[in-house]
Amino acid sequence: MPEEILEPLSRSPVARDVAHRAGVSTATVSRVLNGSAGVRADKRAAVMRAAQDLGFVANGAARALSTRRFMAVGAVVPNIENEAFVRVLSSFQERLRQAGYTLVAANAGYDLEDELREATFLLERGVDGLMLVGDIHHPDLHARIARHGIPMVQTFSLSRERPCVGFDNAASAARAANYLVDLGHRRIGVISGLRKDNDRGGARVTGIAQALEARGLRLAPEHDIEISYGIGGGRDGFRQMLAGGPPPTAIICGTDQIAFGAMIEARARGLDVPGDLSVIGHNDSDFAPFLDPALTTIRIHSAEIGHAAGDHLIARMQGRPVVRLTQIDAELILRASTAPPRKPDGV
Repeated sequence: MPEEILEPLSRSPVARDVAHRAGVSTATVSRVLNGSAGVRADKRAAVMRAAQDLGFVANGAARALSTRRFMAVGAVVPNIENEAFVRVLSSFQERLRQAGYTLVAANAGYDLEDELREATFLLERGVDGLMLVGDIHHPDLHARIARHGIPMVQTFSLSRERPCVGFDNAASAARAANYLVDLGHRRIGVISGLRKDNDRGGARVTGIAQALEARGLRLAPEHDIEISYGIGGGRDGFRQMLAGGPPPTAIICGTDQIAFGAMIEARARGLDVPGDLSVIGHNDSDFAPFLDPALTTIRIHSAEIGHAAGDHLIARMQGRPVVRLTQIDAELILRASTAPPRKPDGV
């Protein structure tokens, strides 16, 4: 299948265009759009009418008013404390800095209204590009980005329509499920973080369920737990799982922090990892190899995603064509927290 190439964006109207249409100077346009006094009512009306006719959106900075070049790029992530997002922002910023751009980042807290609010704030202040996470956003967000005429790239998942740098979340989680089945596990559970408005988390659970079904197994409802993120959430999730009847012999967790919490709770209840319970995390956090036992996990190449997202936006901001979709597959990292079940496992 040939790569889909995105052509450079058409130029958005700038203050000069508004000034020409209204028959005034760019300085007058700037004063009107900044709400300054000392502009005649007829000129003010002409500027506002011209701006509306042209679809011009005022930016917060004077430089952006005249050139639409703010030399800053925005990024909105769901959880700025998540190690994967810290890594992607760091590598994204590295690429931007090399090209002379500054990064302005915001946290949305897995809330689409908050994401829209933060993104709108960045757009109105004249950022030249925007990085988002995932493919689920507020219905108004992409229309607002289009009105501002700037490039956008989505990360950590793949999109059929929009520019993106990411991986197949369902496939990566299915790989983990198949590995556990190959070890001999038949009762496999999931402890995930929040799935609402989170296409990555939802796709991973779907991938696990479909992989189990293809092997003649099922993800039992009592073994499918959704909790808040963090180590405490992992402990609580495994506690809930144990209350639902016979425990699974293996679990796949939405993050390494959740996996760590589940391991702590398992040990508190006298269960051996991996003898009684195999555990797989997600992200390959810095601490994962140093847990006891070292954590088997799905490695997300967050730094590479950040670099590729930066390269994508820089190319588009500089008017160069670029591939729409860049896929950077996740990788299953095998360590000591997974093993065959001690006894043949019933379904």
